[in-house]
Amino acid sequence: SRQPRWCACPLFWALSLAQANFAPHFFDNGAGSTNGNMALFSLPEDTPVGSHVYTLNGTDPEGDPVSYHISFNPSARSVFSVDPNLGNITLIEELDREREDEIEAIISISDGLNLVSLTLPTPVAEKVTILVTDANDEAPRFIQEPYVVQVPEDTPSGSSLARVRAVDRDTGSAGSVTYFLKNPHPSEFSVDRHSGVLRLQAGATLDFEKARAHFLTVVAKDGGGKLRGADVVLSATTEVTVNVEDVQDMAPVFVGTPYYGYVYEDTLPGSEVLTVVAMDGDRGKPNRVLYSLVNGDDGAFEINETSGAISVTQSPSQLRREVYELHVQVTEVSSAGTPAAQAMVPVTIRIVDLNNHPPTFYGESGPQNRFELSMYEHPPQGEILRGLKITVNDSDQGANAKFNLRLVGPGGIFRVVPQTVLNEAQVTIIVENSAAIDFEKFKVLTFKLLAIEVSTPEKFSSTADVVIQLLDTNDNVPKFTSHYYVARIPENAPGGSNVLAVTAVDPDTGPWGEVKYSIYGSGADLFLIHPSSGIIYTQPWASLDAEGTARYNFYVKAEDMEGRYSLAEVFITLLDVNDHYPQFGKSVQEKIMVLGSPVKIEATDQDAEEPNNLLDYSITHAEPANVFDINTHTGEIWLKNSIRSLDALHNITPSGDRTWSLEVQAKDRGSPSFSTTALLKIDIVDTEMLSRGPMAAFLMQTKENPMKAVGVLAGIMAIIVALTVLISTATFWRNKKSNKVQPVRRVLRKRPSPAPHSIRIEWLKFRRTKAADKFVLKEAPPNENCNNNSRGSTPPPQAPAPPPPPSTAPSMGQAPWTVPTVSGSLGPQQPQAVAKRKAVGSPVQSALVSELRQKFEKKNLHSKAYF
Repeated sequence: SRQPRWCACPLFWALSLAQANFAPHFFDNGAGSTNGNMALFSLPEDTPVGSHVYTLNGTDPEGDPVSYHISFNPSARSVFSVDPNLGNITLIEELDREREDEIEAIISISDGLNLVSLTLPTPVAEKVTILVTDANDEAPRFIQEPYVVQVPEDTPSGSSLARVRAVDRDTGSAGSVTYFLKNPHPSEFSVDRHSGVLRLQAGATLDFEKARAHFLTVVAKDGGGKLRGADVVLSATTEVTVNVEDVQDMAPVFVGTPYYGYVYEDTLPGSEVLTVVAMDGDRGKPNRVLYSLVNGDDGAFEINETSGAISVTQSPSQLRREVYELHVQVTEVSSAGTPAAQAMVPVTIRIVDLNNHPPTFYGESGPQNRFELSMYEHPPQGEILRGLKITVNDSDQGANAKFNLRLVGPGGIFRVVPQTVLNEAQVTIIVENSAAIDFEKFKVLTFKLLAIEVSTPEKFSSTADVVIQLLDTNDNVPKFTSHYYVARIPENAPGGSNVLAVTAVDPDTGPWGEVKYSIYGSGADLFLIHPSSGIIYTQPWASLDAEGTARYNFYVKAEDMEGRYSLAEVFITLLDVNDHYPQFGKSVQEKIMVLGSPVKIEATDQDAEEPNNLLDYSITHAEPANVFDINTHTGEIWLKNSIRSLDALHNITPSGDRTWSLEVQAKDRGSPSFSTTALLKIDIVDTEMLSRGPMAAFLMQTKENPMKAVGVLAGIMAIIVALTVLISTATFWRNKKSNKVQPVRRVLRKRPSPAPHSIRIEWLKFRRTKAADKFVLKEAPPNENCNNNSRGSTPPPQAPAPPPPPSTAPSMGQAPWTVPTVSGSLGPQQPQAVAKRKAVGSPVQSALVSELRQKFEKKNLHSKAYF
């Protein structure tokens, strides 16, 4: 419903009471109309861009002018535009029903501002759906190409051989597909116009010996339809290759018939008269053949079972007939060794006198000296060149009519049969070396056929040219230009980066020479290859890391349309990029330096290659700055040569502060270079202190690792407890056996005073405190314990005498014992006044510390005496 709108302005309140603004509305003219509110509006997909397709039409109840608008979903295309004043809708984007068969839009109408009532415009919006109708703009497309069919030659007529299939994305008759053969030659095949099934015609047969392959062109066309106002029919074609497979269905065939032989008056018994040649009529898988004489020889001739050579067994004077009609039978022997198909041929042998004429070559139309033939490359071994009809004749008689045949040209490719002729023979050329008949090497093979007499003094001869045009087949495997390819890419290469291009060449022509590339292998997951160009690139999502995997290895495959392929190996090495910072084990480290020996600080860099993982060390900050040097390559730190004693160190810091802190930087050699710093605290001791006793050395060694000292002390205490338990148990059982428990006696013996000497015990100086200076050593009274089970006069082990207590006042003799160490810490240096105040302390605190010190010494001496 259209509601009136009232002006909120107080100035015009009285005027606006009687005025209201009603919303405009569209006219609904129904389906088929080209103006209104686009209800049930449809549009063909082949409508040209820029066409005026519709007019929005509406009105405002107050008669105000209206304006029109059209909008679309933000995720959809803006297909139409509208004139806001006239409402004319224009197509601005091309339509495609197969991609988008309906378009949703929001059309709106609004009136202008009412100057009297000062009301705002009232837009009215409607959601409409425009249907996109089909046009015949899609051609059929064959799927599952290429079509190559293997069919045995004994396939029954009418059999289905294969099915081709094409799809058309259009609807209705424009989307229906029918099939037919283009130029149906040979006529042995047909295709079902609706299903696309390829069949062998009724009554038609296949013959491997006549045609080994058939090439058919199948056309698929749609049912036709309108496209921009015109009736069009679209079609597509595909090639179907029907390869015929050979089966054993042919009898043996004699080559070079008819056969004539001659025996002369000077022919010796055992001489060869002529040779018959036969072979299996099935060229795909030929059987072995054997020869035999059936009749007509009267015992005067014999034949070689395997070669077919016929020889005379008697001298010419013993022969009773002038003409012998022999019948030669050839029998195939199957792979199982059993006789198979047979054939028979007559052989005429004449007994003649001498005469002489030169040999001459004849074709189908008479004497001829040039013969031409077209054939496919790499025919089977033993194939006969059937397209050559050559006869050679010498009209002489006897030995003068005997001549040899041979081919002059590239050797070992063909052989001629027969090689020796008497009078006349059919010349047959047989394939000897199939591999040498290569279209990629020779497009044309040219030979000379030479006939030369054998026994005449004149040696008459004649020649004929044999020209063979070779036809190409798919006989070559694509070959890579290299057996392996090596590439290097930076580890920060983005996804989709080109790595390298591989190339394979197939010398075959036409579609057989097209190469398709693919990759496989455990290292190929992060890479892709363009199937036609051979460019290898990284996966779009691939993230390379030389520190994780620095090398990849996989195989690339080049394949032609019939599946012939070759492989090459690809090695890809990631080039390291300086993307890791050096890292110290700890950001704050503590070291003990023995005077005259260096300490070492180390950092590591996770980069994979030099120089990114090579580090240089430097001291960036030290107080004072003239105390330490550092080896830039190893990280070893030592005192400067000018500092040879602890006194020299104390002179550098006259305040008495023995805090040493260094800021050490580790910087890699990459570009850009990264660096990291660590804070190093150093305690410095001299060699004299380390030689004063094992306990002091141990304490100094464990200063950096206090848990080590705790572990050692815990182990000693555990051993003491175990020994105490063991001794107590043994004593208990001994007393129990004697039925009495003797009291434990404690014998106190006074130890003789040892010679005056001093023992220096190094104490661990803790960080940030000088409390160790407050400890003093007191002479403990001699005390030795013995139990009542002690036997003999051997004295127990003597504990070392404790050092004399240091005097509180300075003396001219031996200096008071102190721990000669220099320690480093992170804390700021304290003023001298505070340090002195801490060194002095209160009397109560000094007494308490002294008492604890004495107890610790006594415990240590007792432990040594016990052991």
